[in-house]
Amino acid sequence: MSRYRGPRLRIVRRLGDLPGLSRKSPRRAYPPGQHGQARKKRSEYAIRLEEKQKLRFNYGLSEKQLLRYVRRARRATGSTGQVLLQLLEMRLDNTVFRMGMAPTIPGARQLVNHGHITVNGRVVNIASYQCRPGETITVRDRDQSKRIVQQNLEFPGLANTPSHLEFDKTKLSGKVNGVVEREWVALQVNELLVVEFYSRQA
Repeated sequence: MSRYRGPRLRIVRRLGDLPGLSRKSPRRAYPPGQHGQARKKRSEYAIRLEEKQKLRFNYGLSEKQLLRYVRRARRATGSTGQVLLQLLEMRLDNTVFRMGMAPTIPGARQLVNHGHITVNGRVVNIASYQCRPGETITVRDRDQSKRIVQQNLEFPGLANTPSHLEFDKTKLSGKVNGVVEREWVALQVNELLVVEFYSRQA
């Protein structure tokens, strides 16, 4: 299945707050659909599936991409769940979003894809690019690029910049100082359940 392009609030109503997907909050607190208000006892599989879907929709990944990230996290040292979150948080589109240059991750992905963002002075238009500590992320030196980002900075998606990032609004330039800490991940998710969900596939 390719990237989701349907109504975002429908997903937020089903899965809860997804700061990377939408800034809007739904008027109804129950899931969408005919049986949204019905009380259902969820199976263990359903609970794990829901946590996995939170990651997928928040970071805008296809099933194939998320599975690839889980496999990479398995090969790395340390807690698989934590490494998985770090890999997703250090993507270029998410880093641009967390610096406040875009209101959502899809908005940040569009900035990257359209060549508005540079990494260490070079234009990078690959949203999945893994940012590394010490790298400088800047808005491209073009009037159009600067105008778009300055408009976005007036209404940032999240109020606080994480501790591993710094951003200068006057220079429209930011820096990655380290790897994201678990407490700075804005999404409310149980990453261990995601790893368990993929334990038979990855």
